[in-house]
Amino acid sequence: MKMKKIIAPVLSLSLMVPAAGAFAADMNSTTMAAPTVSTKAADLRAGLDYLLSEHFKLAVEAMTKAYSGAPDAAEAYKALDQNAVDMGPAIESIYGKQAATEFERIFRAHNQYTDELVKATKMNNQAAVKQAEAKVQGFVDEFAAFLAKATDNKLPEAAAEKALRLHEDEVQDVFEKYIAGDYTGAAKEYREGLNTMFTVSKALSGAIVAQNPSKFDNGTVDTPAADLRSALNHLAAEHFALSVMQMQQQYDGKTQASDAWINAEAGNTADFKAAIASIYGQAGANQFEQIWVTNHIKAQSDYVDALKKGDQSALTAVKNRIEQFTKEFATFLGTATANNLPASAAEQALMTHEGQVQAVINDYAAKNYAAAYTADREGYKTMFGIGEALGGAIVKQYPDKFKMASAPTTQPSTPAKQPTTSTPAPSKPMNENMMMVWMKLNSKTLKIDGKTTMMDTMPMVVGNTTYIPLRYLGEGIGAKVAWNKASNEVTVMAGSDTMKFWIGKDTVVVNGKNMKLSAKAMINKDGRTVVPLRSITELLGWDVKWNTADGSITLTKSM
Repeated sequence: MKMKKIIAPVLSLSLMVPAAGAFAADMNSTTMAAPTVSTKAADLRAGLDYLLSEHFKLAVEAMTKAYSGAPDAAEAYKALDQNAVDMGPAIESIYGKQAATEFERIFRAHNQYTDELVKATKMNNQAAVKQAEAKVQGFVDEFAAFLAKATDNKLPEAAAEKALRLHEDEVQDVFEKYIAGDYTGAAKEYREGLNTMFTVSKALSGAIVAQNPSKFDNGTVDTPAADLRSALNHLAAEHFALSVMQMQQQYDGKTQASDAWINAEAGNTADFKAAIASIYGQAGANQFEQIWVTNHIKAQSDYVDALKKGDQSALTAVKNRIEQFTKEFATFLGTATANNLPASAAEQALMTHEGQVQAVINDYAAKNYAAAYTADREGYKTMFGIGEALGGAIVKQYPDKFKMASAPTTQPSTPAKQPTTSTPAPSKPMNENMMMVWMKLNSKTLKIDGKTTMMDTMPMVVGNTTYIPLRYLGEGIGAKVAWNKASNEVTVMAGSDTMKFWIGKDTVVVNGKNMKLSAKAMINKDGRTVVPLRSITELLGWDVKWNTADGSITLTKSM
């Protein structure tokens, strides 16, 4: 059930990711045999990371602003449409001009359908809502067929339809929670939806490389170095996106929404800290957090307050704090990477980033919305130079950790430091067709084929039943998990298989067939869906091994 079949809009072969520029480490000494973040396959994945995630970001912004009647709503939709236009050259470079023209027709129209859905929802016109939803589903069906044809069915139409439907549901879920005033839920779903786009970009780029191996020097998109680059892309891009959302909401006086996005930023900071810890240890992670938060995250909020009051003295003071942050953080990066990423280059890039964030809110406050979205898109794009530059410096610093023959201990979307356990977590099995998943009771550590991430909940025992978090297991093995709040229904899509659970029920439907669970699926104290271990492993055909000494669980399956 690896993500060989999942698909989303085919994007970047022509590299729409900016060069690392001033932030780039000197990679001239890298040899052909040395691991590197900068291969044609990794570049393709990075391009997909950028364009797919930006589409999600802009779609959410456009829909929420249109519903609330924000004065920049029209510019938000223009930016969303331009994102689709920007995909055209990439499509043409892979599949030709005719395919690019057809792609643009389908994809740009789909952005319009979301606008129609927002307007119908705002008017509470249920007939118009259903009509708009039907158009969105029509897009899903048509685009899935397009992808299947373009790839000679290497990306099957049914699998493409499921993935596209999931993306549309995630955008809609953020929108519905936001307009209902559930800002905490909206911010949480926003992070999950953005994360999905990076997962999809890895799968899609892998499929394209497999389809066109000679164009990519017979490389792969999932090397340890490429995983690191993408993980850093994700963290940096999410930071920028959340910052812009939070600062605009704060400026508009939407306190509850602003607070929810501040909490989301804290989650991003925690993930960044875990990534630093996985490479440089807890002391380095603690130092990162102190620098990152005080004169960076908090300073951005103070900047908005000063801007709104028109207090030039306070504004100058905040700018000085932010400049101090760029110097401190640049020094930290230079020292941590043993100068593989020079502090001077890091400082220049950080100043560019801070200037772009400030430009967005300055133009927004001045009601120059076209300029605000130009700065927004440029700032978001800039973050995708960071993964290549910082990742390249780390790989150059620790080449042995990133060799293909010996993958690094941590290359997840949210890297984390290896846990200390009485029984070490297993690495990837010798059989390359075997997938291995490792969890531990009362631990948030999850390993998929030796790669570590941190969950926000943990396996647990209730009564005589062991429960495991469904979302992380599903995403880790390449399945997609969707939640329907109205019906308390959880849908798991893995390749051509579909499973449906209902919270509080001991029934499950697998490919249309009703079956029984050994216990009821439920929501734990962390707000996560957990399912009985024995039932889920039996249904998915996994072998389970327990370590009673330390409570670890190892799942294996031939894929």
